[in-house]
Amino acid sequence: MLSAVKKIGNSAGIIIPKPLLAELGAQAGDNVNLRFEQGRIVIERAAPPVREGWAEDAQRLAAEGDEPAWPEFANDEDADFTW
Repeated sequence: MLSAVKKIGNSAGIIIPKPLLAELGAQAGDNVNLRFEQGRIVIERAAPPVREGWAEDAQRLAAEGDEPAWPEFANDEDADFTW
């Protein structure tokens, strides 16, 4: 697939066709990692942070009054946590 390098402000960009984005598993607005390897620019989908969204999910579960699945595995310090 042929594309062109286009000027974007003081930088340059390449339009990535939708079929290639789909193969990458990415969409407009997603973060990607770029690297230069053996004369090529490699684009990889960036993995989200491991615990992304955990705090929000915990708050939602607490607001819904959801009980822990395994309450017997609680820690003594759990009551001191703040989200």
